[in-house]
Amino acid sequence: MSGTEYKARHILVDKEALAKTIIAKLKKNPKLFDSLAKEYSKDPGSKGNGGELGWFDPRDMVPEFGAAVAKLAKGKFTLEPVKTQFGYHVILLEDSRAKQAPTFEQVKPQLARQVQDQNLKKLVDDMMSKAKIEITASPAAAPGKKPE
Repeated sequence: MSGTEYKARHILVDKEALAKTIIAKLKKNPKLFDSLAKEYSKDPGSKGNGGELGWFDPRDMVPEFGAAVAKLAKGKFTLEPVKTQFGYHVILLEDSRAKQAPTFEQVKPQLARQVQDQNLKKLVDDMMSKAKIEITASPAAAPGKKPE
């Protein structure tokens, strides 16, 4: 649970030239990011929210994107398009913070399941080690065959 989380926005386009045009517009007026994302981005998950991606661990993103975000200063955007397998990104870093460990209440259900699984495995292993199995009768007839 170590590392940094980032809150960022992005604009994803197909062409590098378009990404550079967007960057030029942002250099003139950085406050246009939201409207430019809504107009140009091809990411359906963030386009309607002005490119908002929320909080994320950069290791959960494609490497090029994660590396670019980690290099940005808060409030700054990439001055060159970031090329990934999805296209060209213009990224704006809104904030960063130390990664937060989940609260006990958030992990309590998973911990309970883990303890239950461990107890069940222990019980089954114990029963298997104590079990004595003897086969005393002939096997049952195969389905569809009449016993002789």
